[in-house]
Parts: sequence; C-alpha cells; structure tokens
Amino acid sequence: MEIQYSTKTKMFAALGLLITTMIWGSGFVVMKNSVDVVLPAYLLALRFTAAAVSMAALFHKSLRGASREALVCGAVLGVFLGTSYLFQTYGLKHTTASKNAFITTLYVIIVPFFHWLINKKRPKLYNLIAAVFAVVGLALLSLQGDKGINYGDFLTLICGMCFALHMVYIDRFTAIHDPALLTVVQIAVAAALFWCVAPVLDGTFSFAVLSDRGLAAGILYLALFSTMLAFLLQNLGQKYLSANTSSLLLSMEAVFGALFSVIFLGDVLTERMLTGCALMFAAVLFSELGPGLSGKGRNG
Repeated sequence: MEIQYSTKTKMFAALGLLITTMIWGSGFVVMKNSVDVVLPAYLLALRFTAAAVSMAALFHKSLRGASREALVCGAVLGVFLGTSYLFQTYGLKHTTASKNAFITTLYVIIVPFFHWLINKKRPKLYNLIAAVFAVVGLALLSLQGDKGINYGDFLTLICGMCFALHMVYIDRFTAIHDPALLTVVQIAVAAALFWCVAPVLDGTFSFAVLSDRGLAAGILYLALFSTMLAFLLQNLGQKYLSANTSSLLLSMEAVFGALFSVIFLGDVLTERMLTGCALMFAAVLFSELGPGLSGKGRNG
C-alpha cells in the first residue's frame, strides 16, 4: 500500500528539490571555470571523493549499522549516477552545450515510462502533458539553432536515460532505506567509478594544479554543495514525492542555470528564454494541479 504524505510534507520536499536545482544551476558557473584547468573525469573524481569523505564523517553511525541490502541499493544508485555524469561530460565533447543540456533533461519525458515499467506506477495523462510542456520549455531555453544529430547527442541521450533510471530507483529505494545512507554510498561508488576510468579517458593528472586556491575553493563548492548537499536533498525529497513530479522539479536546473549564466557569465536573457522558463513553471504547476482538475486524488 502506497504511503500518503501530508501536503505540508510534500511542500517541504518540493522546496528541497528546488533548492537542489538552484545549487546545480550555480554549480554550472563553477564547473565551467574549473573544467578549463582540471580534466573532466579527474574533476568529477575529486569532487565526488571530497563529498563522500565529508558525508561519511557526518553519517558514520548510519554506515556502521547499514544492511547489505541498503549498501547494494546505494551502489546501484552510484553506478547510474556516475555513468550519467560520464556520458554527459564526454557527450559534451562532441556536441554543443545547448544540445547537451536539452537532451540530458529529456529525462522528464522518460521518467514516467521507466517509472511505469520498473515500479508499476502508470503515469496519468496530466503527468504526460506536464512533461510535454517541460520539453518544449527546455527546447526554447536550451536550443539555439542547433541542427542535426551527432555522436555527442547519442552519448548525451544515454546520460539522460541513466539519470531517469537513477530517479526511478531513488523512488523505490528511499521507500525502504535511509535516504542519507543511500546518498553516502551512491556518492562513494560514483567517486570510485571516476577514479577507475579517469586514467583511461584523460591520461595522467598533476595534483599540483590544486595549489591554486581559487580552483580548490571551486572544487570544494562543487563537492559540498553541488554534490553532498544537493544529492542529499534529492534523495530526501524523492522519498515524499513521485518520480514524475521529482523529474519535473529537477528539470528546473535548466532555468536556474540560464539565470545564473545571465547574472555571472554575462549571457543575454532573450524573450525566447523567458518563454521557455514560463513553460517550465507551467509544467510544474500543471503536474501538481492536474489531480485536482481531474477530480481524482494524486497517484504516483
């Protein structure tokens, strides 16, 4: 039987996911500056390792009492998460940033069907309509006249599918395991994955670059906020919200990423982008108001 949470609890969960997207949106600015100095796989490895160590220190008691099943579930999430980041990062090498952002966030349309297939929770019509609104909004916000499909787009699509699987399995695992414990394990597993593939993908790495205080501070921000805090908020938030609603809320990262790029990187905010933002907000609102408009209660 599915647990029904209060409206207040769901509101706090939704707020947590929105804070997550704001953190990720601001992290885009930091990531853009850091990746010019540190090779991508090593940057991910450093970022996730620092986050894993910090989380292990905070939640060491949970780790000591963790069941084997919980550790396995956290590891599964870590594999999906790490794979997502790798395909996104190397997809970006072969396609434009705008197409990379758009295709990645197509998880909003993929999640309802994976959620149905894996968790046996059939999407409602309003879930699909909201997802379509979000995709159109994302296209207006992200795509800037890019044409054609290339190898990078294919890699990025795999990234989006892995992110979708990550969200769907978070929905399943947080129902039976401690979200904080799952977060620690998934981040540690992702970090291990990055260290394993970094020498193959990026060659050798000189740790001397970390003597740059500005760079070290940027990596620390990505570790503590964009990784540790953001994924903890995601796992906690998804415990109380459906995977479909969570995917829509998390897709707001594109909106905050655009806004922070305007503020800190000098990008121009166009009418097209404003329309895209409006459609994204409309998608989230429709996803929440849909059950009331149809006269039926919320279901998954």
